[in-house]
Amino acid sequence: MSNVMHTTRITWALLVLATVVLITLLPGNETALSDEGNSSTKAESLSDSAVEEMLEAVSNWGRWGKNDELGTLNLITPETRRRAASLVKDGVSVSMGHDLIKQPFDDSEPFEHEIMMNVVNQEVGGAGDRYSIQYHGFAHTHIDALCHIFWKDKMYNGFGTENVAAGQGRASIKAVKDGIFTRGVLMDMPALFGVRYLQGDQAIRPAHLEAWEQKTGMRVTAGDAVLIHTGRWTRRENEGPWRIMQNSAGLHVSCLKWLHERNVAIVGSDLALDVMPSGSVKYELPVHLGVIVQMGMCILDCLDYRAVATECRERQTWEFLLTVAPLRVEGGTGSPVNPIATF
Repeated sequence: MSNVMHTTRITWALLVLATVVLITLLPGNETALSDEGNSSTKAESLSDSAVEEMLEAVSNWGRWGKNDELGTLNLITPETRRRAASLVKDGVSVSMGHDLIKQPFDDSEPFEHEIMMNVVNQEVGGAGDRYSIQYHGFAHTHIDALCHIFWKDKMYNGFGTENVAAGQGRASIKAVKDGIFTRGVLMDMPALFGVRYLQGDQAIRPAHLEAWEQKTGMRVTAGDAVLIHTGRWTRRENEGPWRIMQNSAGLHVSCLKWLHERNVAIVGSDLALDVMPSGSVKYELPVHLGVIVQMGMCILDCLDYRAVATECRERQTWEFLLTVAPLRVEGGTGSPVNPIATF
C-alpha cells in the first residue's frame, strides 16, 4: 500500500510540474506564472458596450421554444444520463456541499436552526427542527434558478419579472423538480497552476479551461456540468475573511462564449463563479448575467470541492456522475442543495 501511495504522489507531482510548463507556454497567455505558480492575470477594464456585446452573443432565447423554462438543462437528455451513469465504477460518493454556517459569514446571513423538543408522555418523546435560510450569497451551497437574475427587466427567454415577488414568476426552481443527473467535470484550477488556492486577482480564461482539458485528456461536451475549483475554502481557512466582491478568483466574462459553444448544461464554482472585480464598473457579475439570463443556465454556488478534489487527484480522473436535487418551491429563485459526485 505504501508503494502505491508513493507512486501516486510522484505521479501527482509530475502532473503539476508539467501543467505549469504547459500554461507558461500557452499561445495567447498574456502573463507568465509567478514564482508561486499563480498567474496575476487580473480582469482588465471593460467598457459597457464590450460586456453587452458578449452578453448578446450567447443568447439562447427561443432555442427550445418561447415557453421554455429549463434552458440549458434541456441539453441533459436520456442518453446523456445513461452515459453519466456508466461513469460509476466503484460506487463511491462524495458530497460537494459545505456545512450550513450558523453565524454571520463573509457578508452572508447565517443559517438559523431551532430544535423543538416534544414530550408525548413519560416514555415517548422526540425532537424537530425549524430552519430559516437566506442562501443566496457567499456562504451556503445552493443553486440559482433562472428567475434569480434580471437584465433590462427581463429574465431568461424574455419572461417578465412582474410576478417574481409574489412567488409566481416563470422559470422558478420548480422547473428543476426532476433534479440534475449528468456528467460532472471538475476544472481543478489550483492543480493547474500548482498552488493550494488561487489568489484573489486571478481571472480564469478560456485558455486555462482548455489547458486543463489538454492536460487531463478530457473534453467538455454537450450536457456536461462544468465545476470550477478555485480553492476558495482552503484560502478562507488559511487567510481568514476578505472582501469577496473586491478580491475573488473566478471566471472572466470571456468564458461565456466558451460555455455557450460547448453546450454546457450547468456551471458551478466554490464561490460565486465570476472573478471579482469583473473589470466592468456597470456589471459586477457579468458571467452571472450571461449564464442565467442569456443562456438559461442554472448556477451552483459555494460548493466545497476539497473532498472531491482529493478523490479526483488520487484516482487521476476529473469526471464523475453528478446528482443535484433542489427543493420543489413554486416561484423559488433557487434552493439550498447538496451536490453529490459518484465515482
